[in-house]
Amino acid sequence: MKRVHMVVAYDGTKYCGWQVQKNGQTIEGELNRCLTALFGEEIMVIGASRTDAGVHALCNEAVFDMSARMPAEKVSYALNQRLPEDIRVMESKEVDPLYLPRKQNTIKTYQYRITTGEVQIPTERLYTLFLRRNLEEEKMQEAAFYLIGTHDFKSFCNTHTTVESTIRTITDIKVFRKDEILVIEVSGKGFLYNMVRIIAGTLIEVGINRIAPEEVKKMLEAKDRDAAGPTAPPQGLFLYKYEHL
Repeated sequence: MKRVHMVVAYDGTKYCGWQVQKNGQTIEGELNRCLTALFGEEIMVIGASRTDAGVHALCNEAVFDMSARMPAEKVSYALNQRLPEDIRVMESKEVDPLYLPRKQNTIKTYQYRITTGEVQIPTERLYTLFLRRNLEEEKMQEAAFYLIGTHDFKSFCNTHTTVESTIRTITDIKVFRKDEILVIEVSGKGFLYNMVRIIAGTLIEVGINRIAPEEVKKMLEAKDRDAAGPTAPPQGLFLYKYEHL
């Protein structure tokens, strides 16, 4: 038996998120189905990040155990022949039998992407949030500074979140333009359910001058979901990068 590590990229548009669900198609479910068919044994992957419905990823990570003799490096090629075209294994390799993606010391980076203007660019409709209002990037960046560091992010997570602690560490937030797209890039050691989308929704509220940048500090201190901004829609969110420390 050997453990195989995979880097998985996907367009999350038509999926109900990463995690297997009884009544919906998921990324994890498709990986399990195709791996089981490929190797003729029941296989269940263990993922690093449970992305939400409609969220995309360039670099999610997962492991699984197999008894087949196929070299781990060949798994990505063989599996990609079976997977739907909106899911791809970018690389695969053998790792220690006890290796678990969630237990690794990493910095995870998400990007939330926004387009603005009078008319939505059709090719971006599934991959960005479209706004007809201009955003003041400088004010968004000013507000973002209050979120950097180790804080109690209870105001910035879904009310149905069940965790022992809502304290998390954000290592950096950048607000910048890349061609026609405004990007909110959030890096940290771990995130709560909907946390990045709520951060994005809050910074958008700052960008349209609905709230002042300094109000974000008060939102953190409130430790109340109702104090922060709305949860931004999923299609603008990408799991962008993993850095192993």
